[in-house]
Amino acid sequence: MKGGEAWPAAGFAPVRAVVAEAAPVTGVAPAPVPPAPVTPPLVEEAAVAASVAPVPAAPPQRVPLARPAAARPAATRPATAGPAPRPRPAPAPAPKPGRFGAYTFGQLLGSAVIGGFGLLLAATFVVVVTNWFLTLGFMQDFLATYPGETHLPEGAPVGLPAWLGWQHFFNVFLIVLIIRSGLQVRTEKRPAAYWTPRWSKGGQGKISLNLWFHQSLDILWLVNGIVFVVLLFATGQWMRVVPTSWEYIPNAISATLQYVSLDWPLENGWVNYNSLQVLAYFVTIFIAAPLAAVTGVRMSGLWPKNAKTLNRIYPVEWARAVHFPVMLYFVAFIVVHVALVFLTGALRNLNHMYAAQDVVSWLGFWIFVASLVVIAAAWVAARPMVLAPIAGLFGKVGR
Repeated sequence: MKGGEAWPAAGFAPVRAVVAEAAPVTGVAPAPVPPAPVTPPLVEEAAVAASVAPVPAAPPQRVPLARPAAARPAATRPATAGPAPRPRPAPAPAPKPGRFGAYTFGQLLGSAVIGGFGLLLAATFVVVVTNWFLTLGFMQDFLATYPGETHLPEGAPVGLPAWLGWQHFFNVFLIVLIIRSGLQVRTEKRPAAYWTPRWSKGGQGKISLNLWFHQSLDILWLVNGIVFVVLLFATGQWMRVVPTSWEYIPNAISATLQYVSLDWPLENGWVNYNSLQVLAYFVTIFIAAPLAAVTGVRMSGLWPKNAKTLNRIYPVEWARAVHFPVMLYFVAFIVVHVALVFLTGALRNLNHMYAAQDVVSWLGFWIFVASLVVIAAAWVAARPMVLAPIAGLFGKVGR
């Protein structure tokens, strides 16, 4: 068309037309091209646009970049992610032969020797100071006024009856086994056997065999104690172990000072105990023993578990807090009692307790030795193999 631009524009010409015009063949007459059909302008424009429209490219896909391991240090975690895992404790080293814990036998022996020597020096110092203290004038007057012994009430019996000796043996026999079984119950982790009452339903009342043995001994000891107290008051022997006046306190202090000074008070247990002994026997019989019984019952299966009001008034924690110290008191009492028996005239004292005689002979000593043999045999025999058949008579024994 003259006077105007060629249509379509150069950038929108069909590809085939551009290729045909760009590559003419020299010397060859072009073939006649048939006339193109006439199309409406809009249709032709659309066809041209379709022929030159670029093909839409596929949307780019996001490919995650692989992050190297070093790019994520542990320190970049937020502080609120939680506490860091605790390192596992190192396994305990195997015990070395010839060592007891962290110490060797020589170290323990040396510590014992040094400790014993230190205690000996301390005891010597206490004895020397006490003797000097007793030489003072006002202390001489105190000892003259309170010699360490308080007169008994009128009508108090003289001597020790035979039933008291038997009660003494039964008490020693039971208390030794009670202490042993109590320590076993306190330290055992996996009982060898269990005992269940016959009336139990669904395993109620199931306890370890050692605990059954301990509680059975407690019942026997309680029965023996009740018989002992009844006979004390029935025969008047209570006057020998119950303080009946305030003079017992200063006399007990006097007796204590005399014991510490190693100038021990003269006494005759067949007739009267010194005031310190009376107070010790009174505390043991009428305070320590009932405390042991009451706290033991609270911790046993005999206590009603569903009594909420009673449990609130007397919680089991109180019983546990008292029961073990009472046991320690009994251990200390036995050690001191036996030591004084042998240090203040063994043959005569053993005759008083075991033979009911106020003479110096070997009869009481041999009875005492026989009682020790019986106690030792019971100590050795108190094993699950022996206890299980006995416990089976009163319940079911199993694992």
